[in-house]
Amino acid sequence: MTAEAPPPQTDDAGPSRRCVATRERQGKEAMVRLALAPDGRLVPDIEERLPGRGLWIAARRDIVERAVTKRLLARAAGAEIAVPPDLADRIQALLARRCIDLVGLARRAGQAVAGFEKVKAALGRGDVALLLQAADGSPEQRAKLRPRSGAIPVVALFSGAELAEIFGREVAVHAAILKGGIADRLTRDCARLAGFRETPN
Repeated sequence: MTAEAPPPQTDDAGPSRRCVATRERQGKEAMVRLALAPDGRLVPDIEERLPGRGLWIAARRDIVERAVTKRLLARAAGAEIAVPPDLADRIQALLARRCIDLVGLARRAGQAVAGFEKVKAALGRGDVALLLQAADGSPEQRAKLRPRSGAIPVVALFSGAELAEIFGREVAVHAAILKGGIADRLTRDCARLAGFRETPN
């Protein structure tokens, strides 16, 4: 049974928010903020910096699409708002761009490496916080480098072309984000992106 969505949570509510679609409270790290623009448009606020009232929704494609179809976002806002029908696609594109930008930032800061040997060496030193593998790489290629324990998240959300462009290489199947603040932010945003992009087995 689908219940009516509650009023949106304000930014004073603390580290958790209530999803306007599921009514469940969860940590902000697993959610996406949607900002109400002055002209009545609803826009994804991926970095959570836009001023004004906001709605929070779980970072999952099926939930966002259901909220759009059932007009839960307009109901939660308590006003007529312009909700783009492709909202889930827009959120995915913005999260993907943010993640790619963070990988690029990590590379420029010396906190990311790419290539089989460099990633293998970083894993051996225990320096890796996040392992990136090309989504279109073969299972055999991806299986060549795996963390010895499950403590290191493995992300296969980006194509080999996307990773190669970031690192200025012709081909990139393996990349690693080293421990640090950028890795923490990227881990959160990759987890949110995974709710919109399919991950290969």
